[in-house]
Amino acid sequence: MASDLPPPYTAMTRHDMMPRANHDETARFNFLTHFNRYLSGAIGGGNKLAYDKRVLPAFRETHGRDPEHRYEIRDAMNEDSWHRNWSALKRNSMEMRQHNGRQIVLRQLDELDAMAAKLIEQSGILELDPSVEQPPYQTAVDIHCQPGGYHTEERENDVTVGANYDVGLFATTGGALGGSNDGGGQAVVGWVKAERPDWRPRRILDIGCTVGHNAVPIALAYPDAEVIAIDTAAASLRYGAARAAAMGVRNIKFVQASGEDLSRWADGHFDWVQTTMFLHELSSKAMPRLLKEAHRVLSPEGLILHVEQPQYSDEMPLFEQFMRDWDAFNNNEPFWTAMHGQDLKQVMADAGFARESQFVAGVRAVVDPEIFPPSPDDGEEDFGRAAIWNAYGAWKDPVTSIEPAAAV
Repeated sequence: MASDLPPPYTAMTRHDMMPRANHDETARFNFLTHFNRYLSGAIGGGNKLAYDKRVLPAFRETHGRDPEHRYEIRDAMNEDSWHRNWSALKRNSMEMRQHNGRQIVLRQLDELDAMAAKLIEQSGILELDPSVEQPPYQTAVDIHCQPGGYHTEERENDVTVGANYDVGLFATTGGALGGSNDGGGQAVVGWVKAERPDWRPRRILDIGCTVGHNAVPIALAYPDAEVIAIDTAAASLRYGAARAAAMGVRNIKFVQASGEDLSRWADGHFDWVQTTMFLHELSSKAMPRLLKEAHRVLSPEGLILHVEQPQYSDEMPLFEQFMRDWDAFNNNEPFWTAMHGQDLKQVMADAGFARESQFVAGVRAVVDPEIFPPSPDDGEEDFGRAAIWNAYGAWKDPVTSIEPAAAV
């Protein structure tokens, strides 16, 4: 059925900063979109068959028991030819996506850099701080196989990595985040408006914003609010600010800062602190520091919301945990497995968010129905690839005392 097929790359919504793909580059992205759908669907299902028919019986014969941890399943599955071939194809699909996007961007980099500089100067919505250091957990590997990660610059005032991220995300997700790749941000807005329809946040902080796919929908939904989108990567912020300016968004500012150090903002400054698919990018030491800072700058009765894939638990089958763990070992997501193995509610409680004030809600990407019609498998999970997430959040206790900032 046509509704089962991902939309063509040409269905993506364009803005002035979006790199232009020619015929052959568009065809490559269309191939990758269908290839990813095939790997995740028809071919991906073979992993469970391989496990049930070959890997699990062999494990039982060798060990006299079932696997007790997802890592044991990983070690066993890595000996299976089906899983190895599937995994190699999936890894190569990501590398092909990055190379095609990078080719598109570098071909027109002079024009993109010049346009970004003009839009940023006219809008004044970018604030960079060269003293902000890139954290080692962002520089140790090329996150998502993107050459240079999200921070490397080709030259002064460069937008390469941000542009590459924007131009290829539609193909990576098969259009599951909508025409503007902002279905995650729209989902958050939809949840908040349904939960608190009369709430009017004055100041909103988006941590780990990259190019603003999720922060921009929030700014558009709350035009009277001041939205601050922070990241440590200047190259991504530069593109993100230019992208937002090209889309006519004015109540947002992109600021180079680390979520581990929000000292430039006073206690209780923000009514809403947001992260979207970002906590799994943090080391085990960085995440508690970030959450404590988020608690400090959040106003009493303010909202903190983290959109992530579900945490591993005893209720989640070990095979599902193993499949969700694929990115940690094959897609340069080194902190994925440790982060999702933690008791996130306890980590948030340790940061100051009382357990009784916490909640978990389901959210899914909001897309354009006239372009992305519902398909029969719309409600199925894809072990971390489908645009269906959990939102881990809390409304800060109104009686929480705020310690005065230490004198400098």
